[in-house]
Amino acid sequence: MANNPEDACSIARTLGVVGERWTFLILREAFLGATRFAEFRDRLGVAPDVLSDRLATLVEAGVMAREPYREPGARSRSAYRLTPAGRELQVVLSALQQWGDEHLPRPEGPSMLRRVRGTDCPVHVGYLDDEGREVPPANVAIIPAGSSSPA
Repeated sequence: MANNPEDACSIARTLGVVGERWTFLILREAFLGATRFAEFRDRLGVAPDVLSDRLATLVEAGVMAREPYREPGARSRSAYRLTPAGRELQVVLSALQQWGDEHLPRPEGPSMLRRVRGTDCPVHVGYLDDEGREVPPANVAIIPAGSSSPA
């Protein structure tokens, strides 16, 4: 998917980076600790050329950074690490997972749980106002820029 930086829609621009098949699964594996090409390939079963293309797109967009590493006696290779911008996508992945758990549930339950680090307290993805209060999705208006605010 080509990224068109001039596109007025931020959703379209974002999909230019993360909208291709496999990209969110690559990001999921990065959040679970994968950094090396072979780890992504083996965990996902994705074709090497597709994986290479998706990683290049993520690096070019600043979602991941390529870092060289070398194991003793081996040639230099690249590791891929999430950048701060890439780490911000965790909430997007969590929202997709939360939606899937609710609307496309597995009989055995969720494959992953979201918890406050260091506790067993569950968390969910939602909207917050400027004072940190949760706002139900039904109370959120999506307004095109330049339009007047609805009541």
